[in-house]
Amino acid sequence: MIRVALVDDQAMVRVGLRMILEAEEDIAVVAEAADGAEAAAMARQFTPDVVLMDIRMPGMDGLAATSTVLEASPETKVVILTTFDDDEYVYEALRVGASGFLLKSADGDTLVNAVRVVAAGEALLAPEVTRRVIERFAHGTVDAVEHVPSPEAIGDLSDREVEVLRLIARGMSNQEIAQELWVSSTTVKTHVSHILTKLGVRDRVQAVVEAYESGIVIPRG
Repeated sequence: MIRVALVDDQAMVRVGLRMILEAEEDIAVVAEAADGAEAAAMARQFTPDVVLMDIRMPGMDGLAATSTVLEASPETKVVILTTFDDDEYVYEALRVGASGFLLKSADGDTLVNAVRVVAAGEALLAPEVTRRVIERFAHGTVDAVEHVPSPEAIGDLSDREVEVLRLIARGMSNQEIAQELWVSSTTVKTHVSHILTKLGVRDRVQAVVEAYESGIVIPRG
């Protein structure tokens, strides 16, 4: 059973999310919070697998609340709920540990799939979202290009792992990377696992953030 908590200042939004999620046999909504200040205590008490977090709330917003939730319950995965067009905070939320984000306009099937994907340990960041959010908010431009990073930035990554990381940062899925490099999806998955371990990050979203912040990938100016 996937244990989900909801954090949103609008009660009707929480009701709608609960109705959709609890219609599924493998998902249970175990807690709700009306603002970010309640979120950490809720996470500590219920240790949900996934928290659906509204990014714009009065008082403590979703950005600060994401940090507090992950500090209180490190194994919990946070998915940011956003309207996207006006959320310059999304990149920062990913940087502090969110596992991805979901548009509030998403349909029920997308919501349910998002919870399952994140609960399974995958990052919820579609390729087009990776490009628009990470590149736009990290650097204010659109297309990523390769860059020669410092040895410290690369760390223990092999040349192939650096190549895979750059493709991840371009918003490519494992299958797309496999086609690009003429290898199997299983091989790509292994490379991604090694990248996460070597960079000390929790998922591929964090790896993308690291790629930009370390200079392994920079935007095309």
